[in-house]
Amino acid sequence: MLKVLAAVIAIIVIALAVVLILASTKPDTFRVERSAVIKASPENIFPLIADFHQWGRWSPYETRDPAMKRTYGGAERGKGATYAWEGDSNIGTGHMEILDAPASQNVVIKLDFLKPFEAHNTAEFTLQPQGDGTRVTWTMQGPTPFIGKIMHVFINMDRMVGTDFEAGLANLRKAVES
Repeated sequence: MLKVLAAVIAIIVIALAVVLILASTKPDTFRVERSAVIKASPENIFPLIADFHQWGRWSPYETRDPAMKRTYGGAERGKGATYAWEGDSNIGTGHMEILDAPASQNVVIKLDFLKPFEAHNTAEFTLQPQGDGTRVTWTMQGPTPFIGKIMHVFINMDRMVGTDFEAGLANLRKAVES
């Protein structure tokens, strides 16, 4: 009985050591980026990104919790606009503030997640004319604390968040092109 218990404990300790070693090899920062070309001018796309009131038309996060509480503040749109949300365990709680929004070029957002995990990141939307449309690039980046590195051993952040960004860009395309 003691040999079995010792073997189980040894396996757990080895597994834990492997996870911690793998976590220590993960980068200190992360970056997720997706792009899509939308058949519209930057001037037609920009208002849907620089105005948090418009995000319900395209953001994939807006439909995950129908009972989510939203609070808008600061400027009506553009630099200084704020948006806070409080939702269920699928959407969590957080706050965004537009830090910079030069007309029809890009929107830089300070993104603070409070629940279920605290994280402080930057999101950016860049709009670049391309042919008869605009390449919209959605990026999120930030620090990866050690607990995040442990999570990254099991979860592919780029795939998880990138899939949401792809859906959001497809929704943005529908909202602008229709």
